[in-house]
Amino acid sequence: MSTRTLLITGAGSGIGAGIADCLAAEGHHLICTDLDREAAESVAAAIRARGGSAEAHALDVGSDESVAAVLAAVSRPIEVLVNNAGLQHVARLEDFPMAKWNLLVQVMLVGVARLTQAVLPGMRERGFGRIVNIGSIHSLVASKYKSAYVSAKHGLLGFSKVIALETADADITINTVCPTYVKTPLVEKQIADQAAQHGIPETEVVREIMLKPMPKGVFISFEELAGITAFLIGPAARNITGQTITVDGGWTVQ
Repeated sequence: MSTRTLLITGAGSGIGAGIADCLAAEGHHLICTDLDREAAESVAAAIRARGGSAEAHALDVGSDESVAAVLAAVSRPIEVLVNNAGLQHVARLEDFPMAKWNLLVQVMLVGVARLTQAVLPGMRERGFGRIVNIGSIHSLVASKYKSAYVSAKHGLLGFSKVIALETADADITINTVCPTYVKTPLVEKQIADQAAQHGIPETEVVREIMLKPMPKGVFISFEELAGITAFLIGPAARNITGQTITVDGGWTVQ
């Protein structure tokens, strides 16, 4: 498979950092972006220290100006976009601050549209593009106390289907990878929040809320998500577009 230039949002930690690290090891050039510039640079520096190719940029996916600045500053044309940036807030709707609700949707849905819109003209001009959205099991099912997150992630599937149709006339694909829980700082914080909301110990949150619905009963790894991303950007997947790749340990087959 040809090596590509990938821009990953939210690459300063968690899933974004894990995917960046794995794909850099396969020879791809990684453009690590994050709201936290230092976190993105730390990931990029670690990749370079291992002999890989990476650069880092501060990016706010909620800002047109920030998106334009990053696209003007990157060292190479963007061939692959991985929309991964995300955040979580766990609360009953009655207690959910609307500013926070709006922020989650702005980052995980509107921000995806903003960045996709920005990179598509270049992909069309060069005759190649791959877009991989990092969705969630919550793109498919719901959980209590996550109304903003679930709404944004459900919307991502509809967005991907529309853009798949709009780009079908070019060698551009867009797909959404939907994993269950991955052991990241975001999930670690959720464990504490869920324990407080449900009034149960954190160990019970992991066992009964996170892993019990999965027949496989294990967290998803960065390597799995990177491998799926590698497949989606490779030649064997050129006719896979607008699809939902569910990585749920059997959750939704029950």
